[in-house]
Amino acid sequence: LGKSYPMFMHRKIEGKILCGSFSENAKGQWFVNIAVEVERAPPKTEGLELGIDPGLKDFATFSNGEKIDNPRHYRKEEERLARAQRANRKPQIRAISLKVANRRKHDLHYESIKLIRRCKSIYVGDVSSSKLAKTNLGKSIYDAGWSTFRGYLRYKAIRHGVQFAEVSEAYSTQTCSVCKQRTGPKGRADLNVRKWECSSCGVSHDRDINAAQNILLTGQGVGLRTGILTL
Repeated sequence: LGKSYPMFMHRKIEGKILCGSFSENAKGQWFVNIAVEVERAPPKTEGLELGIDPGLKDFATFSNGEKIDNPRHYRKEEERLARAQRANRKPQIRAISLKVANRRKHDLHYESIKLIRRCKSIYVGDVSSSKLAKTNLGKSIYDAGWSTFRGYLRYKAIRHGVQFAEVSEAYSTQTCSVCKQRTGPKGRADLNVRKWECSSCGVSHDRDINAAQNILLTGQGVGLRTGILTL
């Protein structure tokens, strides 16, 4: 007590300070985390409305046809991490794990703020990471960081006046976004089917873009029923 320590200020503190905490990372670095209360920004009146389908081949697919590549940070370092674990090199294990976590966090922050600045409404499929993590896709699910991404979008949406909602993605892959008939591939059973043609109306679909378009339509319908969508 009574000692002073040098500190690097990550960002200027804005708003009313509510509480704070200390945390330590894998390399023994300490952080002061401060929660603040800020005013909610007025809703945007201009910008895109997007549905977002989280994925593994691509990290996310948008209803306008754009996609975000999956960087697979953990997979890129998996072999090095395994060697360090076999040799029981604990400092190296901590360093690699922190490197993966920091790179993932950086990319999620970068992509989420880009979307927030472009959009007035964002609707994301409510895919359950915890359930899928119990399957053979577990490592890839954790590596993607979908839940963290949704969390970043949620709080940044409040700050920037963007409407945000998680909506049901049930049958979004199977349902044709044009004629609304369920003629498409079925979830994990047909995971290798990336493109398909609707047997009802004949429209050709990219699996993920079609799902994102259905998520957008679901989100817009929720908005009509509930009014305010910002969570």
